[in-house]
Amino acid sequence: MKRDYYEVLGVGRDATLDEIKKAYRKLAMQYHPDRNPGSKEAEEKFKEAAEAYEVLSDEERRRRYDQFGHDGLRGGDFTGFTDIHDIFSRFSDIFGGAFGGGIFDEMFAGTRSSRRRTQRGTPGSDLKIQMPLTLEEIATGVEKTVKVRKYVVCDSCRGTGAREGTAPSPCRICGGSGEIRQVSRSLFGQFINVVPCSACGGEGTVITDPCTACRGDGRLPGETTIKVCVPMGVADGNYMTLRGEGNAGRRGGEPGDLIVQFRELEHADFERLGDDVAYDLYISYPDAVLGAEIEVPTLGGRVKMKIPPGTQAGRILRLREKGLPRLHGHGRGDQLVRINIFVPTKLTQKEREHIRELRSLPGVQPGDEKPKKGLFGKMFGGSP
Repeated sequence: MKRDYYEVLGVGRDATLDEIKKAYRKLAMQYHPDRNPGSKEAEEKFKEAAEAYEVLSDEERRRRYDQFGHDGLRGGDFTGFTDIHDIFSRFSDIFGGAFGGGIFDEMFAGTRSSRRRTQRGTPGSDLKIQMPLTLEEIATGVEKTVKVRKYVVCDSCRGTGAREGTAPSPCRICGGSGEIRQVSRSLFGQFINVVPCSACGGEGTVITDPCTACRGDGRLPGETTIKVCVPMGVADGNYMTLRGEGNAGRRGGEPGDLIVQFRELEHADFERLGDDVAYDLYISYPDAVLGAEIEVPTLGGRVKMKIPPGTQAGRILRLREKGLPRLHGHGRGDQLVRINIFVPTKLTQKEREHIRELRSLPGVQPGDEKPKKGLFGKMFGGSP
């Protein structure tokens, strides 16, 4: 069942002729056979768009179609298209004849010329490695040196693939262009299809005297040392692309890229929460009751922090800008310190007596006071 012509072109039923023509040009450029060589699906969509345009661009046909749908076109002068050549011939005002002078020559001249290789050889493939980082390295940024096993340019032939003192020869089949033009003729003109040359693999050159070291490939398995400058504040899964540091291309082709993905190592003391870091601090019961000044570790070293008198277990204290630097902004995150009360498990007899004496005092019993719930969960983005 045929689709609605307005739906095919993506326009409303009140669309003007200019809007219909503009929509058709967009689809025709998208599904043009020059842009989709060998694609049957693109060819069918190209024909479907052309059929919709031929009907809706004609005032009488459009009127019949609006009134009766596809049935209104039966028995009339519209027969559709037999093949691609028929479309090019029918719409010479848009396509410029068989392939000349119209909007499609302007659009696809660049496409066809881009098929010609601007350089010899086959491009190299990309590589991907993982780089483990500690929170300290993420906090300050770091330059790391890594060894990468990859294909490197052959020193003997300098990547050409030809034996020293010789050079690749232009392909006699394609004349060095790397392409073969296949021309088919019909009553409506000629249709040109451009395909890579099978004799040279599209490179435009052939090796008659290959390099003995790389056997004409222009590259060899090797290892290189690469410096990676890791910016401050990266996160687990972030990556950076080093252009041209991947596998060398065959016979002088462009090298691929090296993708470095960062993997954050688990820290013994800190937990990362975005740009903030969390730390669990254990203090004694007397320090919690009377207050104290205690040294705590941070990513930049140890600092002193004041514990207010009467600090409850689970309270969150904040050390401003002691977290991680913001990757795409200014400033740093904070260090969140969660207070825990240390409860000893091994006591001497004398210590036990002091604890019993302390327990008998009315001021140290909780009474009816209830602690606040959910504080830690709200601060750390999870349940307490």
